[in-house]
Amino acid sequence: MSETHGRQDPDAPAGEERPLLERNHEPATTSGARYRWYLRIFHHDKADERNFDLWLIVAIIASVVVVMLDSVEFIKLRWHSQLYLAEWFFTLLFTVEYAVRLWVVKRPLRYITSFYGIIDLFAIVPTFLSLLFPASASLAVVRILRMLRIFRILKLAEYSSEAGVLVQALLRARRKILVFVATLLTITVVFGALMYVIEGPEHGYTSIPTGMYWAVVTMATVGFGDIAPGTALGRFITSVLIIIGYSIIAVPTGIYTAELARSLQPKRHSVRCSECGLIDHESDAWHCRKCGRSLPEAKE
Repeated sequence: MSETHGRQDPDAPAGEERPLLERNHEPATTSGARYRWYLRIFHHDKADERNFDLWLIVAIIASVVVVMLDSVEFIKLRWHSQLYLAEWFFTLLFTVEYAVRLWVVKRPLRYITSFYGIIDLFAIVPTFLSLLFPASASLAVVRILRMLRIFRILKLAEYSSEAGVLVQALLRARRKILVFVATLLTITVVFGALMYVIEGPEHGYTSIPTGMYWAVVTMATVGFGDIAPGTALGRFITSVLIIIGYSIIAVPTGIYTAELARSLQPKRHSVRCSECGLIDHESDAWHCRKCGRSLPEAKE
């Protein structure tokens, strides 16, 4: 946490753990126009600071609406030139804003690699890519993610902290989820190849990847119906795969829920009670939860 000229970063209150997706960015200087722009961009206390954020949100919404309207055929035929100019106006505006953010912080690379820094960069890249790949212009709608800043602007940082808890639980469960995904891929490959051999091209299974697509759709119990087995054995295998899908569909949910429950449990430390020998106690406990004896101080 940093403090500049008596102004404290409102997003990093003392004594609280910073949200996973937040980073504190120190100003490049503590005086002059550069510092004033730092306060205007990264703080939300004074009227001009809040007005900057609100106008930024208005620009974000307007730019996303422009991209969406340009994808509607009859609007595009009549207003494409105007919408194209508007899109470039917003892109250049966000590019200047991004450059100013890099100019006012002490460590620009830290901002570039931060969560919001990556989103800000992705907000302007699609329009420039559209010069080479015209279809990529529609990807500019990703800038709607910049609306996440509204949590900070409206002093709802605790919701951002809760989002951090969800992300941390997902990160802790990543190995178990990876094993689960690997198992699904194995089942998909085996059943896809099996249906390719049994059904063959005459029933739509023209290749093993096509069979794998059918296996994913079947195991997810979506059942688009664009590819269906035509033999009795193929239908039996389909029934087996559907049952497998129903059996394992709750596995990742259970893994994630267990990790989330661990995150919400009170923090504990291992201090052995000198009376009964119990080790597991809550981090703020002064007495043993089993016998009531005073606990020795935890070693740092």
